[in-house]
Amino acid sequence: MLEIKNLQVSINNKSILKGLNLSIKPGELHAIMGPNGSGKSTLANVLSGKGGYKISGKLNFEGKDLKEITIEERAKKGIFLAFQYPLEIPGVNTNIFLKTSLNSIRKARGEKEMDTLSFLKLLKEKSSELGIDENFLSRQLNVGFSGGEKKKNEILQMKILDPNFSILDETDSGLDIDALKVIANGVNSSRNKKKSFLVITHYQRLLNYIKPDFVHVLSDGKIVKSGCSELAEELEKTGYKKTN
Repeated sequence: MLEIKNLQVSINNKSILKGLNLSIKPGELHAIMGPNGSGKSTLANVLSGKGGYKISGKLNFEGKDLKEITIEERAKKGIFLAFQYPLEIPGVNTNIFLKTSLNSIRKARGEKEMDTLSFLKLLKEKSSELGIDENFLSRQLNVGFSGGEKKKNEILQMKILDPNFSILDETDSGLDIDALKVIANGVNSSRNKKKSFLVITHYQRLLNYIKPDFVHVLSDGKIVKSGCSELAEELEKTGYKKTN
C-alpha cells in the first residue's frame, strides 16, 4: 500500500528526514515512536500533502507517486490524517462538515452522494460506537471542545470517511484514560485486511490498547530500529538512547 525509500525532506534548508525507509502493506498497523525533533510529525505532514517541504526519494501509495498528488486527491484516494492539534473552525457546523466531506469522497469514487437522513443514521451509529454525545456534533467544528473532545472528533471523522490509510499523529497526547480507550476502540473497530494505519506516538500506553504489527524507532530523520509490539515495552523501560 505505502512504499517509502530513501525519503529525504527539508524545510528552509534544514534537513529533517534523512533517508527514511518504510513499507506498509494492506491490513497492517505500524507504530512510529521517537524523541522530540526526530521527524515524526514531518513524516505525517508529508504523507498528508502539507506544502512547504523539499522532498526527494520514493514516496508511493498504491503504486502512485504521492509527490505528484494534491492534498484533495490524497483524501479522495483514502488517506486520512488525525491531527496532533485539531483546528477550530468557527462558523462551520460539525455535522455539515462531516456530511460535506463524506459526499465529496463518495462523488470522487463515483458513488451516489448520501442524503441527509441516511447520513444522520450513519452518524448516530458511529457516534454511538465511540460513546460520543450527539449534541456535541451540532456545535461548531472543535470550537470550545476540550482536548479529548477534539481527538474523539478526529476519530469520528475517520469512522465516517472510512479511509484506506489512516495516519494518527500523536492522537493520544494529553488524553485521560477514558478518552484514550475511545480512540483505541475507534481504531480497533476499523481494522481489517484492507485498511492500514500509521500510529505516531511518544508513549507505549496507547499501544497497550492498540496492538501494532510493527513498531519503528525514528531518530534523527531515520528509522534506526524496528520490531514487534514488544519493542514499545522495551522503549518504555530503556528510553531511546540505546536505539541510536
